[in-house]
Amino acid sequence: QVQLVESGGGLVQPGGSLRLSCAASGDIFRIYGMGWYRQAPGKQRELVARIPSGDNTNYADSVKGRFTISRDNAKNTVYLQMTSLKPEDTAVYYCNANGVLRTTHNFEVWGQGTLVTVSS
Repeated sequence: QVQLVESGGGLVQPGGSLRLSCAASGDIFRIYGMGWYRQAPGKQRELVARIPSGDNTNYADSVKGRFTISRDNAKNTVYLQMTSLKPEDTAVYYCNANGVLRTTHNFEVWGQGTLVTVSS
């Protein structure tokens, strides 16, 4: 009933930048939180950045000062601007959203993931 479509991943050299986008669609009444998580090979999925509501933002310590999360509520879209990328940022990045459907049921969904590779 709710789909998340991610885009913007790819190969970038260390020190470079990428911008990820995630658009939500479906029978959505309201989206509360949106965020980005990542999973590197052999590691558990971890929080990268999240906008729980309003203007509040949460970041993993490892990305503070380098990544910026933003949100366009009119488009149900969340962005992740990544700068000064490091090889250790290499991972599959997943978008996550939670909210309420028009049927009043709550939802939480994940995107399919987009691969970010930081390598020279």
